[in-house]
Amino acid sequence: MSFGKNLQYLRRLSSGMTQEKLAEQLNVSRQTISKWEMDNALPEMDKAIELCKVFGCTLDNLFREELDIRDSEYSSLRTETVPSFRYIKYAVISRDPESDAIGKMRAAAKSLGINNPKIIGWDFPCLSQEQINVHHMHGYEAAWILPEGVSPENEPVYEQAPHKYAAIHIDKPFVNPFSTIPGAYGTLNEYMRLNGLTHAGNGVIPCFETDGDSMDVYIACE
Repeated sequence: MSFGKNLQYLRRLSSGMTQEKLAEQLNVSRQTISKWEMDNALPEMDKAIELCKVFGCTLDNLFREELDIRDSEYSSLRTETVPSFRYIKYAVISRDPESDAIGKMRAAAKSLGINNPKIIGWDFPCLSQEQINVHHMHGYEAAWILPEGVSPENEPVYEQAPHKYAAIHIDKPFVNPFSTIPGAYGTLNEYMRLNGLTHAGNGVIPCFETDGDSMDVYIACE
């Protein structure tokens, strides 16, 4: 574990807070912050407590945990406004619903001559305990973002207005997907907390991930 790496990680999550800005808040020099982040020095207790107040964390978080353990797997942590889009969607409950749901959307696009559709997906939570505990199933919903002028027949078309999302990029999400992808959501939630962002209410897709060998994960913000 490294206090310095933890401090760097929390500072970067805080809308890219600079060393100078943090130093100003703590009434210390930028060089002091640099020494802390390089593990060349540790803060006095009063400054450590101030750091906890700035980042909304505990002393254990700062000194005993490895907050940046997944940091190298992610890039392009940001807040962006996703433009409006139209889409159709398909939900599957099975032991491998992602492949089934995404495959359905790809087939729908291919039937209209579109070979590289933009597809997003998210967990589908409407399962019974028997499906989860006995049959080991889970749910997934995939959506095809429709190109302008395309409206598949016999499919309800949904539309989402422009909305703000917190987002993060994963370069190789499927090397260790059961750790990397949930970790991305965890990092985004921490980013939102540190930057005073709250989860959006009804009316938008609350969170989604893009399909492909690399992935962007999004969480809707108010």
